[in-house]
Amino acid sequence: MSVAFAAIAVGQQLKSARVTITEAHIVQFAGLTGDFNPLHMDAEFAAAHGFGKRVAHGMLGHALSTGLRSPIDDWAIEAFLETRRRFVAPIFVGDTLHYEASVLETRPSRSRPGVGIVRVALTLKNQNGEALQEGEDVFLIGPGEQEEAS
Repeated sequence: MSVAFAAIAVGQQLKSARVTITEAHIVQFAGLTGDFNPLHMDAEFAAAHGFGKRVAHGMLGHALSTGLRSPIDDWAIEAFLETRRRFVAPIFVGDTLHYEASVLETRPSRSRPGVGIVRVALTLKNQNGEALQEGEDVFLIGPGEQEEAS
């Protein structure tokens, strides 16, 4: 059963499942996107420039944060309307990521009863609780199965 727009409250706190970043994540993401920047792919270059070792793609962290299982997956999502991230610290192989989120705003649709917009603040963190990315996601949420059946 999906969670209806009407059941989502401002201030609601959400936490995702975790994933540990591996070499395979970085290599596959580079192959998929064509982003072979040496900071991601060349250990010697990365050691001499920037963070001292290879870093995962910021967009890899962003993409994973949209896929990590959380209570948001139970919402009656009709569309993912907007996403924004600020990359505040590097992601390394071996980091275990999860996100913590908070509902910032709920706004009912003017044209569709029971449907609305939900804006969520999100912080992607590593195993030490350090913020790696911060941002917001915006969803169009429907009335859910329960209300549709009535």
